[in-house]
Amino acid sequence: MTYWLINSWFLLIVSVVAAFAISLLVRGRRGQLSGSGLGLVTGIVMAIVLIMTAVFDNVMIGIGLVGYDASRISGVYIGLAPLEDFAYAVAAVILLPSIWVILERAPSESDTLPPGAALAEINGAQQ
Repeated sequence: MTYWLINSWFLLIVSVVAAFAISLLVRGRRGQLSGSGLGLVTGIVMAIVLIMTAVFDNVMIGIGLVGYDASRISGVYIGLAPLEDFAYAVAAVILLPSIWVILERAPSESDTLPPGAALAEINGAQQ
C-alpha cells in the first residue's frame, strides 16, 4: 500500500467535511466568523503550516528520526521530505476551520437586533 493510498482515505473524509462546511457558508447558516475572511485566514495559515512542515520534516528525515520505503512513495520531494508527507498538514488546515464552521452556532434573532435592543427586551420582560 502506498502513502498516497493511505492519504486518499483521510483526505476524502476531510473533503466531505469541508464540503458540508462550505454548503453551510453558502446557505448563510452561520454567523460572523464565516465568510471570505475565513478563507483568507485559512490560506495564510496553510502557507505557514506548509513552510513549517517542510522545515521540520526535512530536519527529522535528515537526522534519521523517520524514513520512508522508497517503493511506497511517489518520488517527488521537497528537500528530503516526500510530497506525501504534506497531506497531513493540508488536511489539518482544512479540517479545523471546517469543523469550526460546522460547530458555530447559527445566529439567533437577538444577534440581528440593534445594540442595546436585546437588553431592553430583557428589561421589559422582567417588569
